[in-house]
Amino acid sequence: EHRGLVKHTGGCHCGAVRFEVWASAELRVFNCNCSICTKKQNRHFIVPASRFKLLKGADNLTTYTFNTHQAKHTFCKTCGVQSFYIPRSNPDGFGIAPHCLDDGTVEVIVTENFNGKEWEKAVMEHKMIRDMSKP
Repeated sequence: EHRGLVKHTGGCHCGAVRFEVWASAELRVFNCNCSICTKKQNRHFIVPASRFKLLKGADNLTTYTFNTHQAKHTFCKTCGVQSFYIPRSNPDGFGIAPHCLDDGTVEVIVTENFNGKEWEKAVMEHKMIRDMSKP
């Protein structure tokens, strides 16, 4: 079903929110410098919605939006940790925080800077960011 991918599990700090995600053992993580990503140090990798499953905690999530209201910044109501969200660049997928994954399944993290201060330009110039949420 998810050939060549690894099942990663993870969640928030208090454990109220848990998820699983199918992705490579070698993660390509974006380090965005937009206002919200800078404030909360939101480094993330992107997967299609079909590779993400919320295992528990839907009732413990709350969502913050701003500006275009396209990105859905979800976080745990109890501990405040955002372990995943729906990015503006990929509204049909999820941005997963690699630091919220359980130990043992990630082999390598490659970080790529993304110029979110000039979001529209950066998305247009990036060769594949919008395709990262395609199955």
